[in-house]
Amino acid sequence: MYQYDHLIVRERIAQYRDQVRRRLADELTEAEFLPLRLQNGLYYQRHAYMLRIAVPYGLLASKQMRMFAHIARKYDRGYGHFTTRQNIQFNWIELEQTPDILTDLASVEMHANQTSGNCIRNTTTDEFAGVAADEVVDPRPYCEILRQWSTFHPEFIALPRKFKVAVNGAAQDRAAVAVHDIGLHVVKNDAGEIGFQVVVGGGLGRTPIIGTTIRDFLPREHLLTYIEAVMRVYNQYGRRDNKYKARIKILLKAVGAEEFTRQVEEEWTHLKDGPQTLTAEEIARMEAFFAPPAYKQLPNIEQAQAADNKAFSNWLKRNVKAHKQPGYAAVVLSLKKTGVPPGDATAEQMDFMADLADRYSFGELRVTHEQNVVLADVEQSQLFAVWQEAKAHGLATPNIGLLNDMICCPGGDFCSLANAKSIPIAAAIAERFDDLDFQHDIGEIELNISGCINACGHHHVGNIGILGVDKDGSEWYQVSVGGAQGNSTAIGKIIGPSFSAQQMPEVIDRILKVYVKNRVDGERFIDTATRLGVAPFKDFVYATPIADTGRLVGEDEYA
Repeated sequence: MYQYDHLIVRERIAQYRDQVRRRLADELTEAEFLPLRLQNGLYYQRHAYMLRIAVPYGLLASKQMRMFAHIARKYDRGYGHFTTRQNIQFNWIELEQTPDILTDLASVEMHANQTSGNCIRNTTTDEFAGVAADEVVDPRPYCEILRQWSTFHPEFIALPRKFKVAVNGAAQDRAAVAVHDIGLHVVKNDAGEIGFQVVVGGGLGRTPIIGTTIRDFLPREHLLTYIEAVMRVYNQYGRRDNKYKARIKILLKAVGAEEFTRQVEEEWTHLKDGPQTLTAEEIARMEAFFAPPAYKQLPNIEQAQAADNKAFSNWLKRNVKAHKQPGYAAVVLSLKKTGVPPGDATAEQMDFMADLADRYSFGELRVTHEQNVVLADVEQSQLFAVWQEAKAHGLATPNIGLLNDMICCPGGDFCSLANAKSIPIAAAIAERFDDLDFQHDIGEIELNISGCINACGHHHVGNIGILGVDKDGSEWYQVSVGGAQGNSTAIGKIIGPSFSAQQMPEVIDRILKVYVKNRVDGERFIDTATRLGVAPFKDFVYATPIADTGRLVGEDEYA
């Protein structure tokens, strides 16, 4: 793992500590303090401050996970929430304690810089980077290069709007590249040279758009100069008069992909081959930080216990992923146990995950885009032991990629931007379908929930998407079908008028019934939905009225 320079972080904390002192003494108004706290990842939500901590490209050392547990215990209410940007959020923070939290984080080389504000946010990537069986090139060295370049970049700290970058280095895109402001596929050309397919102008939110490829192959040495050219065009021409039209996707759509590409190429002529051109030596230096760990020479083995242990067999099938190194596997620890908000982990679970990493996975963990945690390097001979221990701590639900492996934002229980609650909807659906045999029969399906149009739950690209909307002061939910991420990214289509919270489990049940009735040859849900289109789902869902059964169980549990 890359080792970070503490100096710039320590200087930022000292500056921020004085800003907090001045705010508490009323020497700064809230309006004056707002941009200062946002620069340090601090939001004010419905009930308290929320601190978002950066986890660069989702990679954590065990000591860093233990620090999260410490923060959860000392400064929060005993838990944290892992996000779709591979970060972690703490939702019950006291303002006067935030400088101490940042100081504690700095002791393990962590911070909250650029986790909010109109800047380049945390660069994300594949949680299986470096170990995926289908990997072309390990993207992590390039993520780190981008992190260093973008951190406190003086030209891009006040962009028209927030800016998100994702990098994928595998045959299968697990980084949702197509729905980022800039998406990069690390590829090799026919000569075996490494470069990037550059995708620009993707995004979700109020205007969901799939990104446009503006360069099929960018030689890797030009990564920073070309990305800087894209950023300069956006920074100059992106709209600042309307935050709803300020993202780069709106600029690209307004001028057209051809003209936007021309402007980038023109800007690049002033930067190409300049000081930021990456040398082979610098790339090799960065790659050394991500060299493979000290793997043993092991054979691939069959899991003998799986033959007569259905629970272990199901876990192997859903939560264990192929590894490029013989004798090893990647394990996904599920943060989606029924009854727990998706993505939440307690302090005890965080400490336990750190212990698992130290004992079984070279002291390293990964946060996933789907709000779970990965042990990337587990010996196949240790899988049964890992399963037993994870199961005892509520982290072995065999549901990865299944219905109850939902993506869910914190929603109206916490977020002041939300139109509706997300967590009770996720809880009600999880409880309705809390039958693992049923989930395994339904097969792979992505259900994503957002509490508002900002789409932090990525509902647009869920096979089933749920969006919280406001209707005359009441919370309602709009449903879409057919969204997808990855190599066949698609934006879901709304099936019709919105539903009450109490109707949502029945709505999902009816959608699944349409799928089960119409699937052929083992089709996944998304394949059937793509083949059929929205109409059959709409017709069946609205065919007869859905009863409004009253208040959801646990509806206010998390407020």
